[in-house]
Amino acid sequence: MASPRKRIPTILYSNELLDKAFKKASKIQKEGFDKIDEARKTAISKISVAGDVISSNLAKYVKAFPSLSKTSQFEMELIDVIIGIDKLKKSLGALNWCSMKALELEKEYLGKVKKAQNSEEVSRLRREFYGRLSSLVNQIDQDLKFVAIARDKLKELPEIDPTIPTVVIAGFPNVGKSQLVERISTARPKIAPYPFTTQGIGIGHFVVGRKRYQVVDTPGLLDRKLEERNKIELQAILALKHLADVIVFMIDPSETSGYSMRDQLTLLESIKTNFADIPTIEIENKSDIVKIESPRMKISALTGDGIEELLALIIETLDRTRKANDGEPIAI
Repeated sequence: MASPRKRIPTILYSNELLDKAFKKASKIQKEGFDKIDEARKTAISKISVAGDVISSNLAKYVKAFPSLSKTSQFEMELIDVIIGIDKLKKSLGALNWCSMKALELEKEYLGKVKKAQNSEEVSRLRREFYGRLSSLVNQIDQDLKFVAIARDKLKELPEIDPTIPTVVIAGFPNVGKSQLVERISTARPKIAPYPFTTQGIGIGHFVVGRKRYQVVDTPGLLDRKLEERNKIELQAILALKHLADVIVFMIDPSETSGYSMRDQLTLLESIKTNFADIPTIEIENKSDIVKIESPRMKISALTGDGIEELLALIIETLDRTRKANDGEPIAI
C-alpha cells in the first residue's frame, strides 16, 4: 500500500483551478418554460458547478495531507526541516478558508439569482459571482504554490516506520556500515531519500522469533562531527533521536577506511554527547584484518564473524530500553 504522502493529488495553481471550474461550468445549458426561467436554471447550475469545483478541490488538497496531529515526532522534525510546520499549517488553513468561502459565495449568489427579475440581471449576477470567486481564489495563489512545493518535498521523506524498534548504524564512511546492514537484514536493504544526503539512507529489517526490527544505515548523517553542521542540517540529523532505540557505532581499527582512530573516537564522543539519551553500542569492524586490545566487541561484516553475538547484544539492549519505556516490539 502506498504511503498517504504518495497519494496527495497534484495541486493546481489559482489560474488552473479557475480554468477548471469555469470550463466545466461553460458546458452547462438548461431549458426552461420561458427565457427568464431558462436563464435562471442555467445560471444556477453554472454557479453551483463553479463553486463546487473550487470548494471540493481545495478541501481535497487539505484532507489529502497527513494530519500533523497524528504524525510521529520523527516525521514532524523532518517536515519542519524541509518545509516548515508553521508555514504548512498556515497555507493549508488558507486553502480550507477559501473552500468554505467559495461555498458561502455560491449560496449567496444562488439566492440572488432565484430572485432576479429578468435574464439581464441573471447574467450580471453570474458574471459578478465569477469575478468574486476569481478574486477569492487568487488571494490564495501563493498558498497553493507553497502547498504544491510541500507535496513534492514530502516525497523526499524516507518510508520508515517509527513504531518498529530501530537500530541506527553510525561511523565514518568506509568503516563497513552498509555491509553490516546487509549482513543482518533478512532482505536486501532499501535506499530511501533523506534531507541533506546525496546517497539516501539504507533501511533493512531483521526478525528474531516473531519480532521484527529495523536497521538504518546513515551515510552523510552520522559520519562527521555534529558541531561542524549548520543549524538546518543538525535539525535533520537530530530528528534521528525520535527514531533510534539504539545506536551501533562502528570503528575501523585498521584505519583502512582513511580515518585515524583518534578521529573516529572524537566522532564517537560527539554522537554520544548529542544522543545522550540513546544507548550506544561500540563495535570494532574488520576483525579479519586486525584486532586491537580494547573491551569493544570485535566483528567482521565481511566474513560474518561476531555478527550473532552483536545481534544478541542489540536485542538485549533494545529489551532493556523497551522495559524502561514500557514499550513492546511489533509482532509479525
